[in-house]
Amino acid sequence: MRGFFSKLLAYVVLQVVAMTAWPIDVQDYLAISGPNPQATFAYGTAPSQKVEFFHPEGRGPFPVAILIHGGCWLTRYGGLAQFRMLAAALARQGVATWNIEYRRVDEAGGGYPGTYRDIAAAVDLLADKAPQLDLDLQRIVAVGHSAGAQLALWAAARARLPESSALFEPTPLHIPTVISVGGLPDLQGNASTISRSCRIDPTSLTGAPTNARPDVFADTSPAALLPDGVDTIGINGSRDTIAPPAIAQAFKALARASGDRARTSVVEGADHLDEATTTSPVWPVLDADILDALMAR
Repeated sequence: MRGFFSKLLAYVVLQVVAMTAWPIDVQDYLAISGPNPQATFAYGTAPSQKVEFFHPEGRGPFPVAILIHGGCWLTRYGGLAQFRMLAAALARQGVATWNIEYRRVDEAGGGYPGTYRDIAAAVDLLADKAPQLDLDLQRIVAVGHSAGAQLALWAAARARLPESSALFEPTPLHIPTVISVGGLPDLQGNASTISRSCRIDPTSLTGAPTNARPDVFADTSPAALLPDGVDTIGINGSRDTIAPPAIAQAFKALARASGDRARTSVVEGADHLDEATTTSPVWPVLDADILDALMAR
């Protein structure tokens, strides 16, 4: 029943936000910045190795949304400040948010393996801080946009990493649901799209093969880590040319064929950057899916 009312609310709100200006361009997107977080935690010494925490009002324990912004794995496209809008909107609805910054491929230490180690360290810090912050880690969802969706799916699949991997850890935090918004989840199958859309060399995300590590996708690509036991929800705008809806649908097929649960939805008229804002028709759909994922547990 909750799912029905969430979808009904999403439809009503969609009609309202559909009257605002969208799609947005890159400059409009980069101008977005939400309110300041209640706390910031460092998980390393680099400026990008930090997490912003948004705390709901009232008493917990609170469900948690892990937010991993996109930006083509590049610093020039921002991401953290823009995701503060999502973080604050969720906090107003009683959801604690863990807004992760990380080193991108054009930063010292970024790419493979540094970016993945950053995501792992940020997620592990959440587990450490949960008692202090009154968080309920039985109710947790990861939400990633674009490059951040690949990293969110990877974070949820960490239990599948081979022990030989430099990224392996024995007891990663369990993330039962990932919402991949405009994601690029298959580093092998999506390599040409990543090169075209982001103008980066995909090997910066995977490392180069070696005799000791011939399969560079086995510990980096969510598609290669299936089945991972994660429920995946893919959301795209119909006008997304950076990560077209067909990519999410292909990942859904792979996940279902492996035995995992997955579904997708397409929001008519929305573009890639609209997917990461709270003023486009994507937000009510994403918001409803986040709340449903958290409250169903």
